[in-house]
Amino acid sequence: MTTEAPTVGDRSDMGSTSTNETSALIASDRVEGTAVRRRNGDSLGRIERLMIEKRSGRVAYAVMSFGGFLGMGEGYHTIPWGALTFNPELDAYEVDISEEQLRNAPQRSAEGGDPSSDRAWEEHVHRYYNAHPYWTV
Repeated sequence: MTTEAPTVGDRSDMGSTSTNETSALIASDRVEGTAVRRRNGDSLGRIERLMIEKRSGRVAYAVMSFGGFLGMGEGYHTIPWGALTFNPELDAYEVDISEEQLRNAPQRSAEGGDPSSDRAWEEHVHRYYNAHPYWTV
């Protein structure tokens, strides 16, 4: 008996835990759109996309949208993946940062740019969020 592989865009099997989420793994499309909150539950924004290092396969950054209304006036922050912690009780990623610190954080465009092309900028971002650099893990 042969079975056809799902076509691109066919998500008929995406509800199963083997393709979407396990106790240790989650599909990238389930992370995108997830809320980012402070430890007290206050909303900061949402994850727009993940930036993955091609060679190692490690998630390097999450690009988070912040502020704005209906997509207008939004800012985007490249947050080191190591600075985020998933909180199942909030069904959100947490980051320990104040509103002022977030407003002053280094920003990138909505497309995320290529932060890896500027190691000094990457080091600055990791220091700002007090996160271990992904390239040393």
